[in-house]
Amino acid sequence: MKKILLLSDTHSYIDNDILKYVKQVDEVWHAGDIGDLEVTDTIKALKPLRAVYGNIDDTKIRTEFPENDRFMCEDVDVWITHIGGYPNAYNMRIREEIKQNPPRLFICGHSHILKVMPDKKLRLLHMNPGAVGKHGFHKTRTMLRFTIDGRKIDNLEVIEFNKR
Repeated sequence: MKKILLLSDTHSYIDNDILKYVKQVDEVWHAGDIGDLEVTDTIKALKPLRAVYGNIDDTKIRTEFPENDRFMCEDVDVWITHIGGYPNAYNMRIREEIKQNPPRLFICGHSHILKVMPDKKLRLLHMNPGAVGKHGFHKTRTMLRFTIDGRKIDNLEVIEFNKR
């Protein structure tokens, strides 16, 4: 079983409130718009990290992290990308691939809107953790925490921070 912390859209922001949750999990996944490598370096000093770059990320970040990361966690096929869209409205860049070869868990960021929803047609779970940074239109900073045990995605929690 793996405990996962999922965050996105830090936009160069990391603080002790976020790091408190980092310390409680096995792995951290970042769905893009990192902003500064200090964010990911700080996380990597504490826990294993998987991350993708987002549309605001510079060449240094794009050199270190891919646009898409598809991997197995336990028995769950996971795909993380920054701009992915939602069930029935996937981004054109990934639309055909996700239809032809859907993962079990599809994760994206970008919208700053926390959303977890099933795609019954493709039989996958879509997650967007919202934004945990302080830049953007969102009013509440959010992250997700969950477990993966075999094929089971469970114990999903929304972590909210005080208004920006």
